[in-house]
This record gives sequence, structure tokens and C-alpha cells, in this order.
Amino acid sequence: MSGKLQPLRESHVLLGHGSGGKMSAELVQSVFLPAFHNPVLAALNDQAVVTVEGARLAFTTDSFVVSPPFFPGGDIGCLAVNGTVNDLVVGGAVPICLSASFIVEEGFPVADLRRVAQSMAAAAEAAGVQIVTGDTKVVERGAADGLFITTAGVGLVPAGRDLGPHRIQPGDLILCSGTVGDHGVAILSLRNGLQFDVPIESDSAALGGLVEAMLAAGGEGIHAMRDPTRGGVAASLNEWAMATGTQIVVEEAAIPLRDEVRAVCELLGIDPLNVANEGKLLAAVAPDVAEAVLAAMRTHPLGRQAAVVGEVRAGEAGTVFLRTQVGGTRPLEYPSGEQLPRIC
Repeated sequence: MSGKLQPLRESHVLLGHGSGGKMSAELVQSVFLPAFHNPVLAALNDQAVVTVEGARLAFTTDSFVVSPPFFPGGDIGCLAVNGTVNDLVVGGAVPICLSASFIVEEGFPVADLRRVAQSMAAAAEAAGVQIVTGDTKVVERGAADGLFITTAGVGLVPAGRDLGPHRIQPGDLILCSGTVGDHGVAILSLRNGLQFDVPIESDSAALGGLVEAMLAAGGEGIHAMRDPTRGGVAASLNEWAMATGTQIVVEEAAIPLRDEVRAVCELLGIDPLNVANEGKLLAAVAPDVAEAVLAAMRTHPLGRQAAVVGEVRAGEAGTVFLRTQVGGTRPLEYPSGEQLPRIC
């Protein structure tokens, strides 16, 4: 069944440990949580919320190793900014500022580095944040793959906001802000030379405006949000189910999915619900505010294809099930292994 974690069995780190799925969770549970254990970290949210002199600050960090660094719909620069901003805003925070650290391989073109920096600046301006500090390291040829970027972000959580898995409860509806799998399939199509009449582009975008519109419509009825990046929708829902001891049931027919993305996933034998997204969110909301929240999402450019895709239930704890379009039901497993390395 989905959602069952085991102790780490491998003696060496594998690509699968960076997938954002089950192997990643087992690595975190077996290595990092015991070493760094504290109540804030143990919550395992996209961001840590700490109180400093009465202010609730959200803090997050992420690293980006996407290959290739330039792809349809974006590049490693805008991805680094948007990914960090999104980790803040899905926790209800208003982003304040970011840091950026660069590991550059000797020989990386300066013109490409300048292009990445300009992309980061434009993404930060669009998200309403500034990049206020950073670091640069250069390593020998062959010691890295072009360019790696690590970003960290700080935001302020307004008084009265409380978002997180601890608030999810049976009866909540699961909302998805738009088509899933776009980012991962855009990268995968580029790597495999796949071309379509309608190009598949990354959905990389900062979600702050969409989140604020949702909170204005749903208030405290919005219980939790998550941006389903590595491991996709399947990983995020399994994390919620395990954290809350609930069962989540998802309707396959309700999940927004581009025909081109579906075609690539069928061709390569990949489940689109396991594929990374970089400009979408999931939300668990009380049923009495779901209609208002959904309407607010659909009026925002990043939520026009938003849909109710599932429900939280008091069934078998820590499980996620998918009702298929042909009328069956199957477990939506926590992704295991690495299908799409270097995707973000």
C-alpha cells in the first residue's frame, strides 16, 4: 500500500534518493532527522516557521541542478527564484528576500551566466522580492555540470494565518491549480528531442498572487497548501496522508492534464502524477469554502484550469487511492526510485 516508509537499506547514496519520492523520504528520516532533530524540522513542511520577537518568520532553502539549464518556458535562474518563493507562499508567508549561491564549473560561458542572472532578477522583480546576498564558487572542469544554484528565502507570516498538514481533516477537498506534469515533461521532451505542434513549456512561475487570492476567498477554511515539485502530485498527497493519518481519494478524470503531456508520459511509461511541477499548487480546503476558493483561483492567470480533484477521508491511514477513468480504484503509490533525474 502507499505511504509506508522503511528504514534506509542502501549503503551508498543513489539517484533515487534525490527523487522527492519514497527513497528521498527514507533518506531524510534515516540520516538527517536524527542528526538535526528539533520540533520545527520534524514538521517537514516546505518551509520552517519560527517566531522572532513576536514576528512569525518563514525560512526555506533549495538547490537547483536542472539539466539542461535552459529549457522551453524558463531556465535554472527563474526556476531557482520561483521554487524558493513558492515554498514560502504555500505556507502562507509573504516573501521578503532571497539569497543565491552559485557553484560554477570552470569553462561555463559568461554569457550564459549573465543570462541566468538576468532571468533571476526578472523573476525576483515579478515575485516582489529582492536577492540581497549570495556566494560564488568555481570548481574545476568535471567537478560539476555547468552550474548549480542554491537559494534561500525569508518571509513573514501574517498574524492569524496557520497553514499546514496539521490542519487537514476528513471531509476536506483537494484542489489543484492547473495542469500537472508540464515542467518535467518539458525537460524530458527537450532531452529526448521530442517535438509537438504545440510546444510543451515549463510552468515555472511564482504563486504568491494566486495564494493571496485564495486566502482572501477562503480564509481559515484553507487548511494546507503544497507545491508538488519533485515526486509530483503523488508524492505530495502521500506526504499529506502519512502526516495526518488520513486517506486521500483522487479522481483521475478531474485532474487537469494537457494532451501533449499525457502523450509523452504514455510513450515513455511515466505516470504524470509522479512528474515535477514548478508553478502549480495543491490545497486542502474545508468543503464550505471550496466553491469560493475555486472561483477565486479561476479568475487568476495561474489558476484558470483549477479543479477539485479529490477528498480527504477517515479511511486506512496514510494511503492515497486513485479512481481511474475506467471506473476502477488503485493505490496512488508514493513514487519510488528516480525516473527523471536533474529535473529541478
